[in-house]
Amino acid sequence: MNSSIHQTKDGSSTVYSESFNQYYHNPNGAASESLHVFFEQPGVFSFLKEAPTLTILEVGFGTGLNFLLLLDYLKEHDLQVPVRFFSIEAFPVDAETAKEFDFTGHLKKPHLNTILPDIFRDLQPGMNSFKPVDELDVELIVFQGKFEDFSSEDVEADFIFHDPFSPGVNGELWTDEAFKKLASFSQKDTMLTTYCAASGARAAMAVAGWKVARARGALGKREMTLASRNAEKLEGFKRVNEERLIHRYKEGDFS
Repeated sequence: MNSSIHQTKDGSSTVYSESFNQYYHNPNGAASESLHVFFEQPGVFSFLKEAPTLTILEVGFGTGLNFLLLLDYLKEHDLQVPVRFFSIEAFPVDAETAKEFDFTGHLKKPHLNTILPDIFRDLQPGMNSFKPVDELDVELIVFQGKFEDFSSEDVEADFIFHDPFSPGVNGELWTDEAFKKLASFSQKDTMLTTYCAASGARAAMAVAGWKVARARGALGKREMTLASRNAEKLEGFKRVNEERLIHRYKEGDFS
């Protein structure tokens, strides 16, 4: 996939995909957005303080930034929580591109930035497993392929990071079928988070059985979305009207 590297306003790297005509991250700040959307709002960091294990399922490995931020937090706080980080990526960047990624300004352990090129170099079609940091009990499992082809009986996620390109260019990952499939890799208390605030995406989640809420967006974006099949997990956030969205979805308002 044709792509080029850009520095976002917070100093961290992103990639511009010519194929999808979109940036991988918010140009106002790749690392800042990822921390807000995928870690702070859904409560991953607070979860790690008490959880015996952590399982994450990510749709869209992208630059590997979310994985890197998680490693950095574990190292910074000397946490030995066993972690399994599943990620799906249909169009990985090459290792030479990954060498140019710079997230060091947002890492307490800047040396972690160097692990990404090796991961991208070793990726093969299908399922790949990595243990990139010897002193951490963290396994990265990357499925190189399309979401529709991803299958695993081994995933019961605590958190789902839904981070593909937007519905306008990557619509197959924002349907009710996609969110039903994600539900099959989750448990009742699983939190799903995404940068996207589109009503059609929220409606698809609701049709798939997710309870849906809105939260403050990152860096100039008014809102983002959180979802769980357990409504209690969304206390403190403003819920959307799922019944109305389901009705509109079935009426074809978002087609």
